[in-house]
Amino acid sequence: MGQWYLKLREYFPAKEMKSENHMKILLREKKNCYQIEEGPHYTLVYFEKPDYLFIDYILVINKSRGTGLGSKLISKVKRKNKLIILEVDPVSPDDPESSKRVRFYQKQNFKKAASIHYERIHPITGEKNVMDIFYWSERQHSDQWLMEKMKDVYEEVHAFKNNELYNINPQPSSKVLQLKQYNASKAE
Repeated sequence: MGQWYLKLREYFPAKEMKSENHMKILLREKKNCYQIEEGPHYTLVYFEKPDYLFIDYILVINKSRGTGLGSKLISKVKRKNKLIILEVDPVSPDDPESSKRVRFYQKQNFKKAASIHYERIHPITGEKNVMDIFYWSERQHSDQWLMEKMKDVYEEVHAFKNNELYNINPQPSSKVLQLKQYNASKAE
């Protein structure tokens, strides 16, 4: 595996990383959908279908942050003219970088899918991983439609061959991704 995997592993927490073997299998068996683009200052890993693109990992190395490289990468992906989905750590006081990441995506006109609850157990670490779903699209889409695309991502990327790779049955997508129900009740 190239240097790109080591860079990703150094930056992303273990509860967000796939094993090296998992990524090798995705690259081999889903080579028309699962792609890596890399340069000396960035790594972009994505899963692309005809109607959407999921950014699995995007990394701009420290010394290149603030140079506009991240914006250029996002603009390049936007030129594909399809829904773009990504998972982002919720803003947390324990992780000062989390608010910077959210601001970056908001500046790129990504919106948070506030009605989608995403929580899964990582197959390697066993840690609970709660992520916010952000998306960008030229067209309006329902939250249900967006959630169906995320279920596809979960099954085809995150849970792909979990039995073989991790000796664990993946959680069902219906447990990992749910639409939040908002109850409007009158104050009495």
